Amino acid sequence: MSAPPPPPDEAVPVPGAVAVIGNDKVLAAAQHIVKSLATSKNAADDMIRILSGFDHRLSTITSDLFPSPSPSHSHSHSQSPSRSPSDPDTDADPSSLAAFDAAEQLIHLWDTTPEALVFEAPEDDAAHYLAAVDAAVDHLASGGPAAASGRAGVAVQLAMARLEDELRHLMLRHAVPLDASGLYCSLRRLSLESMDDLDASSEFDPATPHSGGGPDTARSASISVNPFDDHLFDLVRPDAVDELRAIADRMARAGYASELVQVYCGIRRDLLDECLSVLGVERLSIDEVQRVEWRHLNDKMKKWVHGVKTVVRSLLTGERRLCDQVLAVSDELRDECFVESTKVCIMQILNFGDAVAVCPRSPEKVSRILDMYEALAEVIPELKELFFGTPGDDVIYDLEGVLGRLGDAVKGNLLEFGKVLQQESSKRPMMAGEIHPITRYVMNYLRLLVVYSDTLDKLLDDDAAGDIDASHGDEDEEYLQSLTPLGRRLVKLMSYLEANLEEKSKLYEDGALQCIFSMNNTLYIVQKVKDSELGRILGDQWTRRRRGKIRQNSKSYLRISWTKVLSYLKDDGHSGGSGNSLGNSTSRIKEKFKNFNFSFDETYRTQTLWKVPDPQLREELKISISENVIPAYRAFVGRYGSLVDNGRSSGKYIKYTAEDLENQLSDLFEGSLGSANHSRRR
Repeated sequence: MSAPPPPPDEAVPVPGAVAVIGNDKVLAAAQHIVKSLATSKNAADDMIRILSGFDHRLSTITSDLFPSPSPSHSHSHSQSPSRSPSDPDTDADPSSLAAFDAAEQLIHLWDTTPEALVFEAPEDDAAHYLAAVDAAVDHLASGGPAAASGRAGVAVQLAMARLEDELRHLMLRHAVPLDASGLYCSLRRLSLESMDDLDASSEFDPATPHSGGGPDTARSASISVNPFDDHLFDLVRPDAVDELRAIADRMARAGYASELVQVYCGIRRDLLDECLSVLGVERLSIDEVQRVEWRHLNDKMKKWVHGVKTVVRSLLTGERRLCDQVLAVSDELRDECFVESTKVCIMQILNFGDAVAVCPRSPEKVSRILDMYEALAEVIPELKELFFGTPGDDVIYDLEGVLGRLGDAVKGNLLEFGKVLQQESSKRPMMAGEIHPITRYVMNYLRLLVVYSDTLDKLLDDDAAGDIDASHGDEDEEYLQSLTPLGRRLVKLMSYLEANLEEKSKLYEDGALQCIFSMNNTLYIVQKVKDSELGRILGDQWTRRRRGKIRQNSKSYLRISWTKVLSYLKDDGHSGGSGNSLGNSTSRIKEKFKNFNFSFDETYRTQTLWKVPDPQLREELKISISENVIPAYRAFVGRYGSLVDNGRSSGKYIKYTAEDLENQLSDLFEGSLGSANHSRRR
C-alpha cells in the first residue's frame, strides 16, 4: 500500500507515510533527520540517501520533500532547490526555508493525530515539536514572501491549537490534589517555621476562634519563610512546570496570549473553587446567609476564618509562585493571569464577609465577627504583596472595603449589646439572692471581648470622645480619660449591668436579701475582673470602688437583718428592785427572751435558705453576725438568766446557749434548711 498523492502545490503529508511505514523507530529516525535538516541544509543529500537506504519506501517521500538540486546549483545557498527562479520565495534564505519546510511538515504530522499528545511522547518528540513551533513562529514573524507567510500562518495556527490542548491536559493531569487536612497542615507548618517561640509539639486546631498573634506575626509568617524549598505549596507537580512554561512562552510569542490566559485562568479558577469547597467556604448569597440559623452560621463563620488564612497563605501564595514560573515570559501576563485566576475565589470570600457584615445585629455574633475581622486584617498585608500592580489594586480596594464593613458590624453589635443590657427587664428575682444569670452572661461576654483588646482599641478609637461624655455610672472624667477606648466601652457596659442589677434588687421585699443579692453579684463581677485582662484594662481604682460597695452592703445587711434581734438583748435597767417592781422586771425579761428566741428562729429559718456562693464572703458574713450577736446574748444571759431560769421553767425562756447560737449561725447562707432547725435545750 502506498501513500496517497499530495494535493497540488502542497507538500507530501508525512502522516500518511508514517501510516505506511508503521514503525516507531522509523518515525523517530525521520523526526531526528527533520530536525537536522532544519539546522544544516548542506546535509540534505546525505540524509536523503540515509533515509532511502534505511527503508526503500522512504525514497519517494524524501525525493518529494527535498528534490535533488540541479548540478549547477548543488552547492549554492542563494535559493531554495525546490523553487524556480520565478518563485516569490526565491530571495529567501535557503536554510531558513528548509527549516520552515521541515517544521511545517512536523506540525502537519502531529495535526493528523489529534488524539496523540506531544508531551506524552518520548522526550525528544516534545523538544522537536517545540523547535518546529519556534521555526514556524520565526518564519511568520520575519515577514517573508506572501506564499511562505501564508503557509507559516496556517502552521502557527495549527501549532497553537495543539499547544492549547497540551497546556490544558498538562495542567489538569499534573495538578496536585489537595484536601482540607493537607492544607491545614501546610499552614501549620508555615506558622511553626516562622515563629521561634511557638512550641513545635503543639497541635494546630482549625476550629480555635482566636489563635493569637497580630498582623505583624502573620506577615512575618508569610514573608520571612520560604516554604517552597520542599514544594510545600506546589499546586502543580514540579516536573510539569518546565513544560508548561515552554508552551506558555510559544503561545505568548506567537500572539496567542489571550488564548493562553483563557485556558490557564479557566483551569486554575476551577481548581481554586474546588479547594474552597474542601475548606468548607461555601458560595452563599446575602439572603441565604441571613436565613441561616445562628448555630449553623457560627460554624460557617469559623470555617471562613480558617479558610481565609489557608487560602492566602497556602493557595494564593502557591498560585502566585505558579504564575511567576509558568508565565515568566511576561510580567504583565503573569499579573493578569494571577488576578483572573484568583478573582472568583477572592470574591467568594468577600461576599460571605459582606453578607455577615449586614446581618441583623445580635450580641452573640460579636466575637465571631471579630475573628473574621482579625483574619482578614492579618492577611491583607500579605495579599498586597501578592496582588501588586494595577491589576491587583481593585482586589485590595474590595478587601479593605469588606474589612471596614466588618469593623462597623462589630461596633454596631456592641451598641446593640448595650441596648439589650439597658432594656432587659426580667421581673423574676433569684429566690435565694444568688448570682443572676445576666451577671454571668455579661461578665463572660466582656472577658471574651478583652481577648480582642488591640483590635477593639483601634475600632473604638473613633468613638472615644463620645464614650467620655456618655453615661458611665459614677466614674469621674479623669479616670475615664486614663482608660483605653475599649476600657471606656467596658466601663459603660458594666455601668449598664450594675444599673440593671440595682433594679432587680428592688424586686425583693426583704431589705436584707436585697443586700445579699447585691453583694453576691458585685463580688462575682469583681472576681471576673481580677482574674482576667479586665483587671489590667480597668485598673485598681475600679475594683476598689466595687469592694467598697460590698462593704457597704454588708453593713446594711447587718443593720437590717439583726438590729431587731439584738434589740431584745438590750439592758433597760430593770435588773434590780423588790416587790411589785421586781416582779415586773422579771416579766419583762421573760418577754425579752421569748421575743429574742422567736426573732432568731425566724431569721435562722429564712436565711439558711439564702445563698452566698463565695465561701470567703459567706464566712465573713457569719463572723460579722457572730461578733454582734454572741457577745450580746452571752452578756444578757449572764445578767438576767437567773431571774427566769428556775427549776420548773428551766429552758422555757433560755432555749440556747451561746455555743448553740454559734452552731446555728454556721448554717446560714447555704441555700438549704439548716441541720439545727430545732431549738436545743440545755
